[in-house]
Amino acid sequence: MIETIALLMGGLAALLIGGELLVRGAVGLAERAGVTPLIVGLVIVGFGTSAPELVASVEAALAGSPAIAWGNIVGSNIANSLLILGAAALLAPIAVRAGSALRDSGVALAASAMLIVLAVTGLTGIWIGVAMVAALVLYIAYCYRQERVDTSQAAHSAPHDRSSARELADPALHPDRNGWGKPIVLTLIGLALLVVGGRLLVTGAIDLARVAGLSETLIGLTIVAIGTSLPELVTSLVAARKGQSEVAFGNVVGSNIYNILGIGGVTMIVAPGAIPESLWPLDLGIMAASAALIVGLIAMGRGIGRAIGGTLVLAYAAFLVLATIMQ
Repeated sequence: MIETIALLMGGLAALLIGGELLVRGAVGLAERAGVTPLIVGLVIVGFGTSAPELVASVEAALAGSPAIAWGNIVGSNIANSLLILGAAALLAPIAVRAGSALRDSGVALAASAMLIVLAVTGLTGIWIGVAMVAALVLYIAYCYRQERVDTSQAAHSAPHDRSSARELADPALHPDRNGWGKPIVLTLIGLALLVVGGRLLVTGAIDLARVAGLSETLIGLTIVAIGTSLPELVTSLVAARKGQSEVAFGNVVGSNIYNILGIGGVTMIVAPGAIPESLWPLDLGIMAASAALIVGLIAMGRGIGRAIGGTLVLAYAAFLVLATIMQ
């Protein structure tokens, strides 16, 4: 058991550090290559911050543990919508204007509904994964176009806010331009740590499921999902503490979209297989319900105050208990 816990902790640490270095290196390379700041934010930072979840899910799928892979995706979204958004609201009430926020949260809800359809029908295949990734690319392209047309705060998209949240949490994200060597080294080390960390985390998760008698679905929904969502938790809390509540909100919604369309799509491409039946109806249902709740709160102009934030955190705790009982 001690060795298993060591694998889990070591893998998670390597994933988080590797993701951090990869983002720093990739941003440095992009800026030295003359890539526009908007592309750096929407694409480089957006995909880079999803690296821990992506590597963990792909490694689990390739290891023959799809329950961990898809449990990580679904569990990360539930953690984002309930735990992270709720914790951010407890720190500073979130007042979000409709418009782009309603559009982005609607996209997250539509993606959640699509995942339920795939789970219920058992549809799978590389072409579905390609379609999911293509949908994410089109969404980011649309956001890029909107950001160029209107640069006002009210028009900012979830991917833009996700990048802003990262910059608030990491002021040194944009280093001085003093050559190509450092960003190349950071990128390579980051990639290496991601690969090693992903394998260690998945190996430890599989071993823990066997030793402790827990289902792989539960491990993916809880330990793996919470661990790989730590960057989103930190960035959202920092944004909320600095009075950037809309940025904290966009970080959560943007992460949910990236998780389903990007990570889910890549997972289905590299390891085609039906979404595990164990995720339906409880886990997928809670994921979709939490996404629908966010849309409803924005549509009604209610915002997310401390009372609602506390309720969301308690709801996440109840989900963990229920998931453990129902495993």
